[in-house]
Amino acid sequence: QVQLVESGGGLVQPGGSLRLSCAVSASFYSMNAMRWYRQGAGKERELVADSTDGRGTSYLDSVKGRFTISRDYAKNVLYLQMNNLKPEDTAVYYCYVDQLLESRHLVYWGRGTQVTVSS
Repeated sequence: QVQLVESGGGLVQPGGSLRLSCAVSASFYSMNAMRWYRQGAGKERELVADSTDGRGTSYLDSVKGRFTISRDYAKNVLYLQMNNLKPEDTAVYYCYVDQLLESRHLVYWGRGTQVTVSS
């Protein structure tokens, strides 16, 4: 099975930056969608950034121009670069990947990493 290990979360002041990392225990060439989700306290989980094979990248409207998702194919690490952070970005951020193997759709989640934006 695929293992996902996240890192990079923490406390940052408004306007600051963080880079989240998600190390994946399988080749990125076998992956379909690779995504970052987040869930704020008392709120629903929402898709923040998507990188799907053949479809490029897409972002939640409120993070466009501030966040960038990228894949390092050599290291099998998924990144989320977050700039100009706002208090509204405070949430647990989750890494997600999936695979399409024969007739199966396999989904894997990271355990989540806390991002807190506060002065």
